[in-house]
Amino acid sequence: MTRTVYVNGEYLPEGDAKISIFDRGFLMADAVYEVTSVLGGKLIDFQGHAVRLKRSLDELEMAAPCTKEELLAIHRKLVEVNEIDEGLVYLQVTRGSDGDRDFVFPSDDTPPSIVLFTQAKPGLADSPAAKKGAKIISIEDIRWGRRDIKTVQLLYPSMGKMMAKKAGCDDAWLVEDGHVTEGTSNNAYFVKDGVIVTRPLSNDILHGITRKAVLRMAAEAQLKIEERLFTIEEAQGADEAFTTSASAFVMPVVEIDGVALGDGAPGPIAKRLREIYLDESLKAAI
Repeated sequence: MTRTVYVNGEYLPEGDAKISIFDRGFLMADAVYEVTSVLGGKLIDFQGHAVRLKRSLDELEMAAPCTKEELLAIHRKLVEVNEIDEGLVYLQVTRGSDGDRDFVFPSDDTPPSIVLFTQAKPGLADSPAAKKGAKIISIEDIRWGRRDIKTVQLLYPSMGKMMAKKAGCDDAWLVEDGHVTEGTSNNAYFVKDGVIVTRPLSNDILHGITRKAVLRMAAEAQLKIEERLFTIEEAQGADEAFTTSASAFVMPVVEIDGVALGDGAPGPIAKRLREIYLDESLKAAI
């Protein structure tokens, strides 16, 4: 079945979807994005993604292409027409195009471009990878300084994923000034003596929607949380570790730079938080 996608106000077969070659998302990576998971045909944490999208647009002085209500309607229609039970909705907003290439932003009356498409991911919730746990390598963090804005500048994270793959691992954690910032596409945590440790929010990391939800749920479960800087060596000495993201939820980590954590299997806190997150998110899905 050919997917139906959304481009600038139109629902189209994916083969008919077109964006100008002068679009600044294509030429300058002048664009932001969000990914919302779908479970049971419903959107997970849509409101959080909508709020973060607005923040990203505001930080880049980029116009919103539609209202939050219109955005929700588009998401729901794409999920329906593409018959997505478990999967993702990808959304991208660019600064648009005034018909040529220039470093200077186009005039304020240039409309932004908006694109959405779905990806079917059967078994997203019951993930074999989550049962096995992820192996991680560490790499230097050489990204730009505004990682709190969810832009499409994903070349280095993609390179990091490939470095991990070539090393026989699943992902990479990024390290700056001796401390872990985050994963290539997720927030990073370790657990020691029952305490969950993760880096505090700043411009250095993405303000993860799943991060916010999981930390709230952990606090409600009376788990101890420390938001502070930490090193790879600290994480290697942990009892367990995990990552969070909108598309993988809570993913246990079982190895960092060749050092096994605990007994080398997903830890109890990561497994419990994944169960709680999926249960609570499904109840709140829209």
